[in-house]
Amino acid sequence: MNQKLGGRYQILKQIGKGGFGVTFLAEDTQRPGNPKCVVKQFQPMSTNPRTLTEAQRLFQTEAETLEKLGKHDQIPQLLAHFEENQEFYLVEEYIAGQDLSHELLPGTKLSEADTIQLLKDILEVLIFIHQQKVIHRDIKPSNIIRRTDGKIILIDFGAVKQISTQIVLSSGQTQISVAVGTPGYMPSEQTSGNPVIGSDIYAVGILGIQALTGIQAQQLPKDVNHEIVWRDQAQVHKELASILDRMVRYDFRQRYESAEKVLQALQQLSLNSTLPPTILHKYIPDAIPWKWIIPSFTVVAASIAIFIIFKPSISQPPTPPRELLSYEDSDLNIKIKYPDNWDRQDLKNPITGEWVKFLSPKQSPKDNFQEQLTIKVEDFSKTLEDSQTEFVKEIKNSSNSKITSSNTTTLAHKKAYQLIYTVTNEENNLKNLRIWTLNGDKAYIIVYTAAIDDYDTFLQTAQTMIKSFEIN
Repeated sequence: MNQKLGGRYQILKQIGKGGFGVTFLAEDTQRPGNPKCVVKQFQPMSTNPRTLTEAQRLFQTEAETLEKLGKHDQIPQLLAHFEENQEFYLVEEYIAGQDLSHELLPGTKLSEADTIQLLKDILEVLIFIHQQKVIHRDIKPSNIIRRTDGKIILIDFGAVKQISTQIVLSSGQTQISVAVGTPGYMPSEQTSGNPVIGSDIYAVGILGIQALTGIQAQQLPKDVNHEIVWRDQAQVHKELASILDRMVRYDFRQRYESAEKVLQALQQLSLNSTLPPTILHKYIPDAIPWKWIIPSFTVVAASIAIFIIFKPSISQPPTPPRELLSYEDSDLNIKIKYPDNWDRQDLKNPITGEWVKFLSPKQSPKDNFQEQLTIKVEDFSKTLEDSQTEFVKEIKNSSNSKITSSNTTTLAHKKAYQLIYTVTNEENNLKNLRIWTLNGDKAYIIVYTAAIDDYDTFLQTAQTMIKSFEIN
């Protein structure tokens, strides 16, 4: 294609088309190396002066919103916006990766663990979006890209599509010609043109159900009360099923009031859920708690025991995980959760910046290194990108240190950087995960350190602690 938009964006190919407009892959000919970008074209349904004036106003407002949202690492940056020939264009950062339609395939079921992680990844970004008082409106697999580093990226916000769907009547009133969203992922209130925060929560819940059942969103059956019927199509813990059911309630007032509440429920589930899959619930009345069944000698218990003996693929409930304790410091306004069998050391060292350290229990008398997670707080008045440069330089200048991974992420719902690096000394070969973000004029740094051979053993615990970290 030889078409060039805005005098600089050379169109390479069309990558999407719908009722709202066309999306192109392009090159920015005015930047070094002609980097790729995504150009989205929106054409108003009517070209009457009233509609164009309203479209211009809406376009400018939405461009300002996208500019603000793009500051999050998991939302594409808005590079430019312009109007040309009574059509409106957004230019956004190109994200290398594949959308989730390549993962959520018809007939393919994800495990509970993978589904929970996917939900958490989406919700963490959604919390930021809702904090900006924005409703995405079009969450679905094709609008979620798994970037090449594995991170989830939310794209294609629905609000800007109103540019293509609104008509201004002669009376001056604005009329939306079609609801913005996608059938199957769009709840009833959004279909009628009244989306709320709970509409996004509904769409994420549908994604979770789709992942567990392998059934496409539009094919999920509903009962007479318009509620989704799906549990019989998946092996799923009862608690996770209850969370998903609440996310997709027909009445938005019965759903979770925020994405943060859903995330908290999932985090609690991943730590404390010990119930067997629902396939075993077929043999256990819901009114009987699991802990009463093990010692009982009832016919039901005996039949379960026999069933497990002859069906070894269905295991006994796992050992309950450790209880989590809360640490909070009012001086720094930080919170974090840690396992009750980990030791806590309050350091509050103003020279090193080390504030508190958590130490894992010794695995044996011969264990000569206790895995640890340390929180440091340092004064830092530069940008997050500057901090990355300085921390990388600091590690590289340390003897016997090697950086193995570097990427952007989030910490306490803020953009953050993460480095993984090894350190070799006379006593131990250590592996470190350092993640940090900025708040005001301070850098909040969390470092997980473990013996290389034990790094993976404690990594999930460390990640749970890191995800619980808050800056108030």
